[in-house]
Amino acid sequence: QVQLVESGGGSVQAGGSLRLSCAASGYTYSRKCMGWFRQAPGKEREGVAVIDTSGGSTIYADSVKGRFTISQDNAKNTVYLQMNSLKPEDTAMYYCATRSWGCSILAIMNFLYRGQGTQVTVSS
Repeated sequence: QVQLVESGGGSVQAGGSLRLSCAASGYTYSRKCMGWFRQAPGKEREGVAVIDTSGGSTIYADSVKGRFTISQDNAKNTVYLQMNSLKPEDTAMYYCATRSWGCSILAIMNFLYRGQGTQVTVSS
């Protein structure tokens, strides 16, 4: 069993920044891939960023590349999503999720575990 607890969401104006955190506990084999996906009302779920927790490699959706950075602190079992230059279209519920294999922004939407989500709202 893996538990994921997200924090750091909120409301910001366009151009602002937020940092999301995802604290993980439980079996490490289930957390080989960790990442974030988002879902806005009336829109399809979108994979945002993933990180291979063993090697540290990362993948980003084109929509956030150059603006978002995913990172990890293994000592704290925490994954972060630094979001800069936020746009109104980034408004969504953001979920932290894990997979035990197959790390990609498509795969992370077919997660093994996910957190409860944290709301990000960007106003123009």
